[in-house]
Amino acid sequence: MILNFTDKGQGPTLVLIHGLLGSLDNLNMVARSLSKHYRVISVDLRNHGASAHDAAMDYHTLASDVFETLDSLQVTNFYLLGHSMGGKAAMVMAIQQPCRINKLVVADIAPVTYPERHQQIFNGLKAIDLDTINNRNDADVTLAKYVDEPGVRQFLLRNLSRQAESFVWKMHLEYIINNYSYVIGFPELEAEYTHPTLFIKGGESDYIQRQHQPAIVKLFPNSKAKIIQGAGHWLHAEKTTLFNRIVSDFLGASSV
Repeated sequence: MILNFTDKGQGPTLVLIHGLLGSLDNLNMVARSLSKHYRVISVDLRNHGASAHDAAMDYHTLASDVFETLDSLQVTNFYLLGHSMGGKAAMVMAIQQPCRINKLVVADIAPVTYPERHQQIFNGLKAIDLDTINNRNDADVTLAKYVDEPGVRQFLLRNLSRQAESFVWKMHLEYIINNYSYVIGFPELEAEYTHPTLFIKGGESDYIQRQHQPAIVKLFPNSKAKIIQGAGHWLHAEKTTLFNRIVSDFLGASSV
């Protein structure tokens, strides 16, 4: 499946992959900064953003989509950065075709299975009656009954799109929910990715924990970690300047 993407800048290629219920727009501030020195390709994963919808959404499939898109652009070697669910897809890509990926950056996620933590979000999104809302504020009123944080609601409601006289979801919510067990899981992988890898953790986030270190080292033996204090799971949005500097320093440590 060829994904919707943006392509900006010149230089070595850097591919950006967003997280669950997001889109390529979520990494715009990263793309804007790094496109001064890199050719930055940002993708919408299937069932997200402006990409096509499909019932299958496991990590091997997501990885194949990104590779197919890059093949269509004749991109052979590249740097790769993924956040959250996109970080898991990026890790699978690195294991599948390590010779193509020069360096890997994983933002606030580990190669492990997580407990369910999005049920209230799913319930809130399903509770929004797209046929009766007149604007995003109407949707926010309903969603606020399920999601307390205004910033999270604003992020989620970016998925709303007006078509004619009604609203629709850009994402395919049903397919995402149906594949949620794959999203929170991580496939069994026997190989390893030995190129330089950087895990960036939000200091206030619990997505990367000390107990995850053995799983990380097993698959990514040439990895190191950075912690951005005062940032949560959306560390690239909360501490954009510092996040971009850490990524730029890591990618620029050696030539392609």
